[in-house]
Amino acid sequence: MKLDLVQLLRENTGVTDFRIIEKQTESYEAFFVHRSLETVRTTDTTRTNVTVYVDHGEFKGDSSFLIYASTTEEEARQKIAQAVEKAKMIENQHYTLPENETLERTIASGFSELPLSVLAARVANAAFRADCYENGSINAMEVFLYKTRTHILNSRGIDKTETKYHAMIEAIPTWNTAEESVELYEQYVFAEPDEAEITAEIDRKMKEVAYRSAAKKPEVMPSCRVVLQSEELATIAWELADQLHYGSVYAHSNAFSKGDALQKEICGDVLNITLKSEQAGCCDGAVFDGDGVTLQDTEIIRDGKAIAYYGSNRFAQYLGEPITGDLPCLALDCGSLTDEALAEQPYFLVVSMSGLQLDIYSDYIGGEVRLAYYVENGTVTPMTGISISGKLSDALSSVRLSNRATARRSYYGPALAAFDGITVV
Repeated sequence: MKLDLVQLLRENTGVTDFRIIEKQTESYEAFFVHRSLETVRTTDTTRTNVTVYVDHGEFKGDSSFLIYASTTEEEARQKIAQAVEKAKMIENQHYTLPENETLERTIASGFSELPLSVLAARVANAAFRADCYENGSINAMEVFLYKTRTHILNSRGIDKTETKYHAMIEAIPTWNTAEESVELYEQYVFAEPDEAEITAEIDRKMKEVAYRSAAKKPEVMPSCRVVLQSEELATIAWELADQLHYGSVYAHSNAFSKGDALQKEICGDVLNITLKSEQAGCCDGAVFDGDGVTLQDTEIIRDGKAIAYYGSNRFAQYLGEPITGDLPCLALDCGSLTDEALAEQPYFLVVSMSGLQLDIYSDYIGGEVRLAYYVENGTVTPMTGISISGKLSDALSSVRLSNRATARRSYYGPALAAFDGITVV
């Protein structure tokens, strides 16, 4: 830090406590048109967030502001003074900050083993291996590799640093026929330079844009199991987890509590969910949270029943619960459904949605389906212009979880799941 923020914060007698989070991000970015590398860009940016805490009466208030490379010492003093006045207007119940812990960690990643420029070339080559269809092409693609270093310290002796890596591909797969040209936008974020998986992911999108070109609205809606993939499963699992967050419990906005059964009459696989600090393949992993709390893995749902809460330092103290920290990764146990068993009956595979709609309070699951595959005896029929709808409780009780695992940004769990409690409408 160019400014001695710690000294400036200590100089202001109105500051009871403080927290400083400095995040430095290095990136290597490559931009392609078709297979031609058009532009390369590197960046190195630092963002510093300062939070001021003020104890006033029985309350603890806080206010945050940003410090930039151009911020002068006098400007920083003014920001601190303004934050103190704002914090005096916040009337949070009193709590204490985490204290007296130092730590420095690099989260293990294959991206740390070679220069980002070399890895970017490998990522791009892996993606372009899927550009092998007569009527298909990748019109444009951008590859981003990131190294992020986060340093957090506070007035109570917290001083922690973590370094982690991840990558992102943005691509425009295109399919051309005599009648039309169809494009899709793909954003793929990943934590490891697994070239085979990168090729497979882009290949799935190439097939998807081809099927999107041929998809039609069915004259008769299929009556069969609905199959959701990892993106929708992550949405469901995180929605359940959010109900068990200390913040939800403290605000009395949670739909269920510890000891409640989420699966009432189980006729499928049981749900087991653990929230984690780090998970292989998940790029949202972290060693500590935004308060500087070292994260503690916590199982919150076992055999379809809520067994624990989790969450931040402040709300943990309010509820008298263990301080787990705000855990960034979710692991949903795989189930018993094999690919062979799934193929024994017709099924409706949801490939792309406008967004899965969930309402735990009204017991609803559904949404508009942009592309789906009706699969029967190995024959794939692409469909569009349809929706799915059902009771969430029925869906959870009937779910059959894949025995194959996949990893996404903050999700590790079954690659797909089949539901009897959801219908195509």
